Amino acid sequence: MSEQISHPLSPQDCLVAVMIAVSASDENMRTAELLKIQNAVNHLPVFASYDIDRMTEMSQTVFDLFSEEDGLDALFGLIRDNLPEHLFETAYALACDVAAADGHILEPELRLLEEIRYELNIDRLHAAAIERGARARHMSG
Repeated sequence: MSEQISHPLSPQDCLVAVMIAVSASDENMRTAELLKIQNAVNHLPVFASYDIDRMTEMSQTVFDLFSEEDGLDALFGLIRDNLPEHLFETAYALACDVAAADGHILEPELRLLEEIRYELNIDRLHAAAIERGARARHMSG
């Protein structure tokens, strides 16, 4: 797995990987989800110095891991090893925004969000607030 990656993941690579994983979790990466990822990378301060060309490599890494039996565990291992703890809630917030981007959250996305909450040890109350914020931001008229 990690031997395919040319250098250690940056915190931003980890955030991108989480967003791609949520979008790919239902095996259908929707345009709204991809636009949400692109918008986050283009506009959020945490991505200010991010090399946008790395998104392709991160996408391929996620797809490669998802094709392996224990790929999700490997992905979480990479994220825990390379994402500073102070960005765990950021990762969860971005994951929620991607999941909510198309107006509905499917079962595979819900399961992955639950797994992200668990793996990144997101406090239940904080998680509920983050989820509520994502829901409010993506409400349709």
